Amino acid sequence: MIDPTSREDPKFKELIKVLLDWINDVLAEERIIVKQLEEDLYDGQVLQKLLEKLGHCKLNVAEVTQSETGQKQKLQTVLEAVQDLLRPHGWPLRWNVDSIHGKNLVAILHLLVSLAMHFRAPIHLPEHVTVQVVVVRSLITFVNKHLNKLNLEVTDLETQFADGVYLVLLLGLLEDYFVPLHNFYLTPDSFDQKVHNVAFAFELMLDGGLKKPKARPEDVVNLDLKSTLRVLYTLFTKYKDVE
Repeated sequence: MIDPTSREDPKFKELIKVLLDWINDVLAEERIIVKQLEEDLYDGQVLQKLLEKLGHCKLNVAEVTQSETGQKQKLQTVLEAVQDLLRPHGWPLRWNVDSIHGKNLVAILHLLVSLAMHFRAPIHLPEHVTVQVVVVRSLITFVNKHLNKLNLEVTDLETQFADGVYLVLLLGLLEDYFVPLHNFYLTPDSFDQKVHNVAFAFELMLDGGLKKPKARPEDVVNLDLKSTLRVLYTLFTKYKDVE
């Protein structure tokens, strides 16, 4: 996950726009329009067309595949072709099948920039673009530093924060107050109770002077890791120095 402040960086935005315009220009005859790099490139379909167009070649892959296995097989073939192209340059390959299929924007950007440089694309890439990546391990360390005071241990952010209980308790620890147990469900056993807990935690964040999270409580409950990371990263940026 990319630090939200990096996403707002003008150079970062410019890099994405330049690459999007370039891809759409190359694929104009194919009537393919790419609007979002992560969502449109992860399955290998557009990358295949891009590589075939730029390299004047034809890759031996299935045209359309819906299954995850099929998509990853296609990606593997496409990325092997990319690797063969780039090998003479000796550049480090900062991507793989899992990172591209996992919609890792940093990996996708590295791949596209390398292709643009190899094919000498008629575009101007902004220099010295830096992207801060949120490391899940650092968030786990942060939450455990505080939850350990209640003899609680987190190993999986996605599942252990999904019912909102740890989130409510964490906010109480960070702001140094006790959350009355009648305000939330300590052992929620339904979807609605879990949503209530997460929504209540969001209210506590607002009370603490934080902006309302962009994630929806339902997304956190539904194990959407990106949403959970965004919420925890908001807490991390404000409270990382709290003992």
